[in-house]
Amino acid sequence: MILYPKSYSIPPRLDDQSKSRILQKAEISLTDPIPHITDEVCSNSPGSIHDYCSNGDYWWPDPDSRNGLPYIRRDGESNPDNFNSHRIILRQMRTTVVNLAYAYVLTKEERFAERSVRILKEFFLDETTRMNPNLSYAQAIPGICAGRGIGIIDTIHLADIPFVIQAIKNSLAMTDGIYRGLKKWFSKYLGWMLTDENGIEEMNADNNHSVCFFMQAAVFSLFTDNERMAGFCREHFKNVLLKQMDVDGSFPRELGRTKPYNYSIFIVDNLVTICHVLSTPKDDLWKYEDSEGRSIRKAIDFIFPYVADKRKWPYAQDIAHFDAFPSRVSFMLFAGCRLGISRLVQLYESLPFESVDEEARRNAAIRQPLLWM
Repeated sequence: MILYPKSYSIPPRLDDQSKSRILQKAEISLTDPIPHITDEVCSNSPGSIHDYCSNGDYWWPDPDSRNGLPYIRRDGESNPDNFNSHRIILRQMRTTVVNLAYAYVLTKEERFAERSVRILKEFFLDETTRMNPNLSYAQAIPGICAGRGIGIIDTIHLADIPFVIQAIKNSLAMTDGIYRGLKKWFSKYLGWMLTDENGIEEMNADNNHSVCFFMQAAVFSLFTDNERMAGFCREHFKNVLLKQMDVDGSFPRELGRTKPYNYSIFIVDNLVTICHVLSTPKDDLWKYEDSEGRSIRKAIDFIFPYVADKRKWPYAQDIAHFDAFPSRVSFMLFAGCRLGISRLVQLYESLPFESVDEEARRNAAIRQPLLWM
């Protein structure tokens, strides 16, 4: 895995309370049932039991249609009856192996690494329980389509997995065969993202979806030692993704949504992740500024006053889950430590260890950013 050198103005640290929570959760994960994508079957999907499936969040039955089809869109309003089980299973798997891997790093106890390796093997590699490396049936809309490019945002949580694998790579449980198998899975998934029509559609989106696509592509290319793709992601960040930003550091497409506060934080969070993983001593994305003054620092400077004090937010309130934000997200730690913004680090540490709100949990791509540092 390609890991570029990092330097921090403020040293990253794990406080005692967070350490205790991680170890407690890891202990529970040693005996909890192992999650598999095959645990739940999406009855309306044309894919197999190994194919990830989900329905679009904001799509509802048409009340004027006899059978409710085709579904109609209500932006910002999540339909609780849509198939969401695979998203929950994937996040559950991610969170479990993150806590186990972090516990292994903290204690060097092989039992944590052994459990983490077993979960990864069953989820990604075992014939009976594996997830196929595609998202052909994600964010499907009943009566309209079996899957969409927009669904690739569902796997932002998989970005944590390469760092989990790296953390436990030298454990006794991580065999060469399993390690190679996991790299092959992510190489295939990255290849699918780059060549499938759904992936190409998502890559070229003009809002947070393309940012999330390239955040994932950046991490997966580093994990699979694909320096050419990492370079492509780096150039795309500078020449395309930053163009979504207004010169004041805001993101007009996100401010125009029914959840402008949520989405404004979300896009900055994922842009910062790209900076964190792809910056090199010779090509430091943290310092990059385009000809009109757009930069990641400007985006952070725009959003920071509103995450520090939401009462200052001058735009419309989100249609739902407004009270759930801000929550702990990785950009506070990555940018705070890298750029020396102590108030951002303090904000991160002051927020609850984990949010209890479903949307806040879903929007946090990275569960434990210190594992990346």
